[in-house]
Amino acid sequence: MDLPAATFTSELTFSEDQTKATILREVDFGLQKIEIGLPAVVTCDLRLNTPRFANVKSILKAKKKRVDTVDLASLGIDTTPRITIEKVESPEERPGGVLVADVDELIEKLKNESKVI
Repeated sequence: MDLPAATFTSELTFSEDQTKATILREVDFGLQKIEIGLPAVVTCDLRLNTPRFANVKSILKAKKKRVDTVDLASLGIDTTPRITIEKVESPEERPGGVLVADVDELIEKLKNESKVI
């Protein structure tokens, strides 16, 4: 897409003219503050937003709301499948592991059977 990207965003602010964004992001060594041009791709961290929980009154109101159904054909959207599945197979079964009694037996198996050492 050739757009700038910022990952693990925990704070996001936009410039006055909406052409740049200042992003505070979490990296291995702490927090990093970067500025990117817009439009951009931004992924968010859990700290960016505090979720709201619905109260009982809102839940009861939502239960009473009417849900309208719309016929798909009336929307004029082509819904014919564009993907064909040619074949589905399960992966090969891997052999089970081996339990060894001690370190000496493990080293012997790694040398002789697996040829790792």
